[in-house]
Amino acid sequence: MNSLFKRRSIRHYTKEPIKPESIELLLKAAMAAPSAGNQQPWHFIVIQDRRILEEIPNLHPYAQMVMEAPLAILVCGDISSEKHPGFWVQDCSAATENILIEACELGLGAVWVGVYPNEQRVAALSKLVGLPEKIIPFSLVPIGYPAEHKPPSNRYDMAKIHYNRW
Repeated sequence: MNSLFKRRSIRHYTKEPIKPESIELLLKAAMAAPSAGNQQPWHFIVIQDRRILEEIPNLHPYAQMVMEAPLAILVCGDISSEKHPGFWVQDCSAATENILIEACELGLGAVWVGVYPNEQRVAALSKLVGLPEKIIPFSLVPIGYPAEHKPPSNRYDMAKIHYNRW
């Protein structure tokens, strides 16, 4: 559980490129996520092209850190392959979290940038990377070697725990 506790949102990165084998491990971790009925409705766009990365902050107001990141992974849901309608959101959430945890495990920094359900961000990023109509961008994960360090956080809060009933 060490990676769970030390994982933090990292928004500043060095210029060091990420090795292809690390990218593959990030994607394997994403695809190891649980999904409703094992539908695995995800697709991943690995963005390394500087021109595309530099365009993203113009389309998403909370994605400025992409300017420093050597890559970003756009996690997308394929609504045409749904066995259980609507659960693609949970499936893509699990895949996104797995990327964040694996990034930490690999000594990388990453942050979850929400895209869905904001219609403007969905439309803009879909157009930017040429997504087919039934593929919905869910989250964007900028990734790089951390240029900042954050200590592990303790978010455990007994006040939010209820047994059996509220």
